[in-house]
Amino acid sequence: MNQDKQPLEIQLYESRKKIHPRDAKGFFQNLRKLSLFTLLGIFYFIPWLNFDGHQAILFDLPERKFYIFSITFWPQDFIFLSWALIIAAFTLFFVTALAGRVWCGFACPQTVWTELFVRIEFWIEGNRNKRIKLDKRKWDWYKVKTRGLKILLWLLLALWTGFTFVGYFSPIRELFFNVQTWSLGPWESFWIVFYGLATYGNAGFLREQVCLHMCPYARFQSAMFDKDTLIISYDVERGEPRIAGKKKRAEADNPGDCIECQACVQVCPTGIDIRDGLQYECIACAACIDVCDEVMDKIGKPKGLIKYTTENQENGGKTHIMRPRIMVYMLALSIFIGLFSYTLYSRKNIAVDVLRDRNSFFRMVGSKTIENVYKLKIMNKGKTAQQYDITATGNDVEFDVVIDDKFKDRKLAAGEVLNLPVKVRANRKDISRHIQNIELHIKAINEGGDEVTEETKYFGPRKK
Repeated sequence: MNQDKQPLEIQLYESRKKIHPRDAKGFFQNLRKLSLFTLLGIFYFIPWLNFDGHQAILFDLPERKFYIFSITFWPQDFIFLSWALIIAAFTLFFVTALAGRVWCGFACPQTVWTELFVRIEFWIEGNRNKRIKLDKRKWDWYKVKTRGLKILLWLLLALWTGFTFVGYFSPIRELFFNVQTWSLGPWESFWIVFYGLATYGNAGFLREQVCLHMCPYARFQSAMFDKDTLIISYDVERGEPRIAGKKKRAEADNPGDCIECQACVQVCPTGIDIRDGLQYECIACAACIDVCDEVMDKIGKPKGLIKYTTENQENGGKTHIMRPRIMVYMLALSIFIGLFSYTLYSRKNIAVDVLRDRNSFFRMVGSKTIENVYKLKIMNKGKTAQQYDITATGNDVEFDVVIDDKFKDRKLAAGEVLNLPVKVRANRKDISRHIQNIELHIKAINEGGDEVTEETKYFGPRKK
């Protein structure tokens, strides 16, 4: 071994190379921008919309009220959040199996805000070549003011995003007034700054690194792909061999349609070369399709060198839309949406818990009457004050419900919870068993009011 030979140095970590995506125009990019700005418009506008006397969407944690347009949810309605999350998950699985990563390219919050931040960068710093030159330029007054203006606009947008997000949990008009008067509470201030910095960090600084290294969806998406899933693919047979330059292409024998312009690489927000095949970094934004179609138009070649396709179609087969995987997802979605809709439709504006008096099973009132004592926890989940009527039934026995005078005409305000002691009495001769089931009926007195029935145990003396 040569003693003078230096050992080979191997780099196990490669520092990030900043990606400067080129602006792309075309059908898919117009569709993408429409999707992005529609979603952004909804996010920023909805908190300012009032509905039926309250903010249209407001998750009021201190008051434990969750307004979604005409419906008010309470902590007891947590089941609806579970259903919504399950439906969202299966919708994502269904869309991924059918159309690949279109969620990532067109609707993911990371993509949406990154695109917005990149638009500001285009506006301030210029096109791709100008941004690359600005990066290489030494720090002078021009670079300081250009970068400073971009960062200032990014920070303002990030803070406004944080403010809007907090506005979904604290009434946004009150929040805006508190900002104007410098009277924000410590928690509101913290979360506005926290989510503002998180937006700035994800969309302005990390960008594609979130998709490449942090997003778990990119790692398990392949489990939902099959040969009929929509992907973005480069037509190798048509594009190869790649030859750049008119002279070389004229001299070459049967050159491919790809002219090695690198446009598909330059527009990619994650910096990949789609010509290397399908990669997990691809977010299916279709920028490479639009820019390649534009190049094909200029050189007089048919579009579609890069296109949405499926593995089956690439291999000359037929794409099957309705297949077992899709049908299973559709069936699961139908079941969950149906259960969610039924549960929501049958939801009542009253919640009741029944607890027995633990001090005694029963007691005698005089020599002929048996009395069981219960504590009812009644919650008015409606929007108006309600008064309730309580009755008891079971085994053809006539029960008498006795309520203390101070509770008889009591009305529950919207959202109020009442702990109501209730005595249920029956004639001793009518109680034939030591333990029997009875039903307590709690009904709102107003016309068409909701009624809840709770089953409980009723105790009497043992029969000799």
